[in-house]
Parts: sequence; structure tokens; C-alpha cells
Amino acid sequence: MSVIYMLISISIVVALLFFFLFIMAVRKGQYDDSHTPAIRMLFEDELIDKKTENVAEEEKLTE
Repeated sequence: MSVIYMLISISIVVALLFFFLFIMAVRKGQYDDSHTPAIRMLFEDELIDKKTENVAEEEKLTE
């Protein structure tokens, strides 16, 4: 029975540690940018097109 009390106390300490680390990450601003990931997929095609254009231009220059 004492093992259960020990495991519960260790799990509470670990949970509090993770909660503390999460609060510190939020305070440092790690999760501030919520707009860019939502619109990144809208501009992804343009980035791919520019990369293929650059590759095509480089191939023309090397010929």
C-alpha cells in the first residue's frame, strides 16, 4: 500500500513540474504567433512556384 502512496506523490510532482514548465513557456512568448500557421498553407504554392522558377533559371544558366 505504501508503494501506491509513493507513486501518487511522484506523479503529482512530475505533473506540477510539467505545469510549471508550460507556464514558463507561455510567459516567454513561445505560443504567441497564432496567425502565421493558419495562413501558411495559403502561400505555400507561391513558395513552391518560386523555387521551381529559380531551379529552371539556374539550369538555363548552366547550359
